Amino acid sequence: MAAHNEAGEKGEKWALEHLREKGYEILDTNWRFGKAEIDIIARSGHYLCFVEVKLRANNWAGEPYQFVGRQKQQLLIRAADRYIRRFGADR
Repeated sequence: MAAHNEAGEKGEKWALEHLREKGYEILDTNWRFGKAEIDIIARSGHYLCFVEVKLRANNWAGEPYQFVGRQKQQLLIRAADRYIRRFGADR
């Protein structure tokens, strides 16, 4: 496995631990729809949360959210919509 893939897995594990510590219920991980993958789907109270994990060693090149461009956002929105249609918001 490439180093960046290993780092990505580690970042996702850290994110899962953090969300669990904050009381989120993890519903799915690495959920795929077409070309899109949602790293973490979690619930907190009445909120259904779709999480994109970005691991960075530092912020010198920008904040992690700046690396989720318009195309990636559209893919994630379509995937989240499909997830809700398939499983319902109550899942």
